[in-house]
Amino acid sequence: MKRLVTAVLVAVFSLLVSAGSAVAGKKLQPFVLSKLKPKTVEEGMKSVEEAVKSAGFQIAGSYMPEKNVGVIVVTSPELLKLAGNTKYGAFGAVERIAVVDRNGKVEVSYTNPEYWFNAFRMKGDISPVKKALVSALGDTLEYGAKDGIDADDLRDYNYKCCMPKFDDFYKLGSYENHRQGVAKVENNLKARVAGVARVYKIDIPGTEATLFGVEFTKGQAADSFILSHIDVPEVDVHSHAAHLPYELLVIGDRAIALNGKFRIAISWPYLGMFGKHGFMSIKQAPDDIEKQLKEVATK
Repeated sequence: MKRLVTAVLVAVFSLLVSAGSAVAGKKLQPFVLSKLKPKTVEEGMKSVEEAVKSAGFQIAGSYMPEKNVGVIVVTSPELLKLAGNTKYGAFGAVERIAVVDRNGKVEVSYTNPEYWFNAFRMKGDISPVKKALVSALGDTLEYGAKDGIDADDLRDYNYKCCMPKFDDFYKLGSYENHRQGVAKVENNLKARVAGVARVYKIDIPGTEATLFGVEFTKGQAADSFILSHIDVPEVDVHSHAAHLPYELLVIGDRAIALNGKFRIAISWPYLGMFGKHGFMSIKQAPDDIEKQLKEVATK
């Protein structure tokens, strides 16, 4: 009997190790191409909203950063719960869905929950969220990182040595308390300070964390500038517009944001530095993003 119990325990342990290795070794992609094939962006936006609502998601916000690009941001009770599991998990409280007219052909794509869950160093089980999104929108293709990136590498990701990682945040401002910080950011977004406007706002239950999604309209921070320079067919046949919108997080008595050199690179991890559509074509964008968000957080 003792030998039998030992054998069973060894077998179970081996299975667990194998399962863990399989997860750790899985190559992840930032975006998923939907099965939906709308004729227009407007039709696609409507179809997406209906599909995700039926799957249990709530619409946090939506906007059109360009005439032929629509973005819908969703959340869910499961996502909000996961967002509260880690100190900065609020960055992963949403999933983003893009509807893009690309040379006369409209495509729908969305953020791959597994990829961003690991990029934002979250804890818990993201698989129910992935399953629900796939059920609602389909998963024709996962793409955006060529051969993909291992989950462990995503948790320590930076584009190149000595460049920013997830937790190299922009420190935007500090306040007397969380409520004051949220009110200041809300008021400044309403006033479109520095040309920045609100797309969505989400309070993370049980925490002092409030996530804002924002639209940039000025300088190289502008959403349209980013899309026109690096979200083009010459870079990838499928759009990365679900990169948008950018986030500002009021956590406790301070405001922070992801470093632009991390946040943009994690959406285009294979993009080169040079060339017409390389990162150098938007070299001022990270500085413009930081400057404009600081104005929103402090003016």
